[in-house]
Amino acid sequence: MKVLIVYAHHEPRSFNAALLERSLAVLASEGHETKVSDLYAMGFNPVATGADFHERRFPERLQYDREQKHAVAHEAFSPDIAREIEKLVWCDMLILQFPLWWFSVPAILKGWLDRVLVSGVAYGNGRRYDTGGLKGRRAMVVTSTAAYATMCEPGGLVGELDVVLWPLQNGTLAYTGFEVLPPVVAYSVNFVDDATREGYVAGYEERLRRLATTRPLDFHALADFGPDWRLKPEVAPRAVGQMRSGVTL
Repeated sequence: MKVLIVYAHHEPRSFNAALLERSLAVLASEGHETKVSDLYAMGFNPVATGADFHERRFPERLQYDREQKHAVAHEAFSPDIAREIEKLVWCDMLILQFPLWWFSVPAILKGWLDRVLVSGVAYGNGRRYDTGGLKGRRAMVVTSTAAYATMCEPGGLVGELDVVLWPLQNGTLAYTGFEVLPPVVAYSVNFVDDATREGYVAGYEERLRRLATTRPLDFHALADFGPDWRLKPEVAPRAVGQMRSGVTL
């Protein structure tokens, strides 16, 4: 399997850095080929501007998604975006690794998603979810947080983690066609002891050894929705974002 890890952590001596190092060793031992986009080390520019294209279809006004589609057809992306798209198309498995900040990803990773998941490759022309442009690939979120596990459960202070990660797992990864595996989460990494942190690493190792066989999360296919873009009455909601009032997981 060809694995792309998009890594977003600013500190090379962090727990996340140790997790990345161990993951590369495990993936190699399992016979996988890996590439890493270490966004901070690369100095990746997260800001989407007209400079992302060396040829523009609409030079008078920036229509970013339409310029992306034009750039796909005319090989008109800036070199940094072109390199990342090449890695993305190359991979069978995408891993996004980052610390959870403000219920979301660090800005540098958000910029990677904005600039690299381009119209004409990842989505567009009606391609979304089970028809998304990256269909046939798998993806997984690997994240750490200072929150305790009980805070990220139903009734917890932060709320259920599948809800917190819904915009990323559903609105980005599933939307572009990925089969999304359950996330790997290291809780309260600032406050636990070394043995607990090593337990997180061991759990991640086990998940990496089962990348091809782990059952993905359940997201609805396009055919489950009617012409009003709502779930058809006969379709029972299965994904957390489509749960109807009064329905619990």
